[in-house]
Amino acid sequence: MSPGLNAPQREAIRYLNGPCLVLAGAGSGKTRVITHKIAYLVEDCGFSPANIAAITFTNKAAKEMQERVGGLLGGGKAKGLTVCTFHALGVRIVRQEAKHCGLKPQFSILDSSDTTQIVADVAGDADKAFARTLQWQISSWKNAMIPPEEAVKIAADDIAAAAAKVYGEYERTLRAYQAVDFDDLINLPVRLFAEHDEVRERWQQRLRYLLIDEYQDTNRAQYTLLRLLAGDRGAFTAVGDDDQAIYAWRGADVENLRLLQTDYPKLQVIKLEQNYRSSARILGAANTLIANNEKLFEKKLWSEHGPGDPIRVVGARDPENEAQLVAMRIQAHKFEFGTQFSDYAILYRGNHQARLFEQQLRNHKIPYVISGGQSFFDKAEIRDLISYLRLMLNPDDDLAFIRAITTPRRGVGPSTLEALGAYAGKRHVSLFEAAFEEGVAQHLNAKQLEAVQTFGQFINRLTFRAEREPAGRLLEELLTETHYEAWLMSSCDTREADAKWFNVRDFVEWLGRKGEQDGKNLIELTQTINLISMLDKDDAEFEGVQLATLHASKGLEFKHVFLVGVEEGMLPHQSALDEGNLEEERRLMYVGITRAQRSLTITWCERRKAGADVRVCEASRFIGEMGEGIAMARKDDAPVSQDEGKARLANIKALLAAKGAPG
Repeated sequence: MSPGLNAPQREAIRYLNGPCLVLAGAGSGKTRVITHKIAYLVEDCGFSPANIAAITFTNKAAKEMQERVGGLLGGGKAKGLTVCTFHALGVRIVRQEAKHCGLKPQFSILDSSDTTQIVADVAGDADKAFARTLQWQISSWKNAMIPPEEAVKIAADDIAAAAAKVYGEYERTLRAYQAVDFDDLINLPVRLFAEHDEVRERWQQRLRYLLIDEYQDTNRAQYTLLRLLAGDRGAFTAVGDDDQAIYAWRGADVENLRLLQTDYPKLQVIKLEQNYRSSARILGAANTLIANNEKLFEKKLWSEHGPGDPIRVVGARDPENEAQLVAMRIQAHKFEFGTQFSDYAILYRGNHQARLFEQQLRNHKIPYVISGGQSFFDKAEIRDLISYLRLMLNPDDDLAFIRAITTPRRGVGPSTLEALGAYAGKRHVSLFEAAFEEGVAQHLNAKQLEAVQTFGQFINRLTFRAEREPAGRLLEELLTETHYEAWLMSSCDTREADAKWFNVRDFVEWLGRKGEQDGKNLIELTQTINLISMLDKDDAEFEGVQLATLHASKGLEFKHVFLVGVEEGMLPHQSALDEGNLEEERRLMYVGITRAQRSLTITWCERRKAGADVRVCEASRFIGEMGEGIAMARKDDAPVSQDEGKARLANIKALLAAKGAPG
C-alpha cells in the first residue's frame, strides 16, 4: 500500500467487515481511496477483478479510475474489472437479461429529444417546451420509483396531473418501440432484481464487492439498485460528501446518506478531512460557510498548505464592469506571476452569465474554454443526420429507424410506429426488418405500409450506393431527397433554422472531405464517427481560462478561481429561495469555494438589468457567512489618488524591467 496515504485513507481502504461509508471532503483524495481499495481487494484479499464493480456518475470519472487502477495493478491484472456509470451498468444488466424485461437484446436507448417527441405525440400537444416539462415530471417519478397508477393519485398541480395522464401511455409506447429511456436503465434492473430471485442472486455472485463514487448524488432508484445488488451482507464502500450534494433538482436524494445508516445499522463511517488542494484561508471560509447548514455528519476540512492569499471580495458597478474587471485582473495576475491561462477559472450560477465574460476575454485576447458546453454531435440537427447513417450501417438500430423516419416526418405517425413496434416485438425482429415481412400487412393498413416500405427502400438504395460512391455526393443527395432544409425552415424560426442549417452544411462538408482524405466510403466513416470529437476541445489540455457553471465545476480544481455574480437572487438563486432550498444553494457556494487551490476572488454587482428596469442588488448573504480572512476590496473603478497612481505605475515599470522588457 502506498506510503503517501494518511491514516483515515488507509482505514477506509482496509475495512472489509461490512458496509462502509467514506465521508470524503472536497480535495481529500477520494478517487485515491477507491482505486487503492480495488488494488487491495485484488492483490491482498484474493478478489478476482471480474467480481468487483466501481460505479461512478460520469464516463470521465470512470475512465480516470480505470487508468489509475491499471497503473496500480500493472501487467493487465485489472482485466475483467467493471468501472462504469450507474446507467452503463444498467445497460449491461438489461441487455443480458432482456428476455426477463420483455425486450430483445438490441433494444434502443432513447435520448431526451426522442422521449420529448413521444410525450408530445401521446399528449397530442406539439408544444415542445410543454412536452419537456411533462417529460421532466415523468422522469422525476421514475427516479423516485413511482409507477403511473400511483402518479395519478399524488399529482398535486395542473402540470403533474397532465404528466400523470400521459405517463402510462408513454411507458406503453416505449415498450411498443422495443425502446427504453435513460431512467429505465436503473428502473428495469431494480424491478428485475425485486421480482426474480435467481437473476438477483446471479448478479450478486458476479459483483461481490461494490464501490460507489459521489454517493450523495444517487437518487432513490439508484439507491434501491445498490441495495438489491449488495444484498444483506452489504459488501460495499460508498464514498460521498453531504456538503457537496447539489443535484436535488435532478432527483438526487441526500436522504440516501441517512437511509444507509438505517438499512445497515453496522455501517462503518470513516471521515476524510485532510484537504490536499486548498490553502487554510480558503478552507476556513468553506468550513465557516457550510456550518450554517444542518449537518448529517460533522466534519472539518484542514490543510498543510499554509494560510495562502486573502480571499478578495469585489463589488462591481454592473455585469459589464464585473466582466471587465475579472478579465483585467486575470491578465495582470498572469503577467505578474508568470502563470498559465489554464490556471484560472470563472465560475457562475447560470449559463446566461457566460456571455459578457466571453466578450471581455475576447476583447483582451485571452483564450478560454467553456466546460459543459454542448458537444457538436449532441446538436439535434447533427443527430438527425447521423440517424440515417446509423440505419445504413445497422438496419437493426431501432432508435435510428424511429428518428430517421420521423425527421422530417413522411406520413408516419405514432399509430403506425406502435403497430409496427408491436409486430416487431412479437416476431423478435427489428422495425426495419418487420417492415418487409409478409405478416406485417395484417397489422398496418395499405397507406401506412406504403409509407414505411417507401422509406425502407430509400435507405436500401442509399446503403447500396454508399459502398460505391463518394460520401459527399451521397450526403448531398440525402439532404435533397429528405427536403431537410425546407423542413427546418418550416419547423423553427428563421434565425434558429439558419443556425441549424449552417451546422448541417459544416458537418456534411467535413464528412465529405474526410472521406476523400482517408479514402473511406460513407459506411466506413459512420463506423468511426462516434470515435471522432470534431469541434470538441479537450478541456484538460486547452491552454485557456475555464468558464463553467458551479454545477459543471464539481470535481474540478484550479489554482485561481473567480466566483462571479455572488448576489442575493443570483446565488442563492431566487427560485431556490422561493422553494425553500437555501441549504442546497449554500452547498453550491461551498463547491465553488473549494475548487480554488491558491487564490479566490468573489465578485458581485450593485445593479443588474431586469427587462427594461435596472434593479439594485445586494451582496449575497453567503459572503457574510464566510467569516474572517476575507478582504473586502474597494470597487475597482473607484478613482485613485495621484500618489497611488504613480506608485502603481512604478510597480509596473519595475516588473517590466525585472522581466527584461524594454522600458
